[in-house]
Amino acid sequence: MTEPTASGRVIVLAGATSAAGLAVSGALREAGARVIATGRTAERLAALDATGAETVVADASSLDDMTALAARLGAVDGVIPLVGGWRGGGGLAGQSDDDLAALLPAFGAIRATSHAFDQALRASDAGRFATVSSTAVARPLAGGANYAAMKAAGEAWTRAVAHGFAKSARDSGEPLRAASVVFRARTLQPADLAAAIAALWNHDPADLNDRTIDLPWVTDLG
Repeated sequence: MTEPTASGRVIVLAGATSAAGLAVSGALREAGARVIATGRTAERLAALDATGAETVVADASSLDDMTALAARLGAVDGVIPLVGGWRGGGGLAGQSDDDLAALLPAFGAIRATSHAFDQALRASDAGRFATVSSTAVARPLAGGANYAAMKAAGEAWTRAVAHGFAKSARDSGEPLRAASVVFRARTLQPADLAAAIAALWNHDPADLNDRTIDLPWVTDLG
């Protein structure tokens, strides 16, 4: 296992008002990180204040909002988009346009956050970008086609971020310091995700970048 840990790191949790967001914020704060958590309303962010996070009303799927936040924060060591949700059922005939539209913000958050914070993550000595996906990508079902398609799109974008990190390091002749990771879960357990995210700064980026990790994750690589 390599240093640095999450202690002292500045980490953005975008769209963090779910149970998963609360768990991740709590774990990162316990590890000594500075956490900036975003949500669409102050009311939904109130519970995150109790974890010690700094809260910001902003739309995680908005490139304008995320770009403005990136400009305000400056140095950032981690970005985790946590916008989620599930809509589906009814076979292929049941895959409605409304369901697809409801799922699009999760992909939009991955795109907006990675775009807005790309420079900051590359500049960090331990930048981390991580997204949450589903085992449905590996075995999509008719009743969850919209959901699996959006998760697959998110995975593809996250891997493109990983390629960008690796290419930037090669082009500059510098060692790889940033990593982009996909976490997959069959049924997401907030505690598993929280432990996995808090451990990202305990590992060499070369062991993490462009990796898809099934949850729960045995985070101690030795």
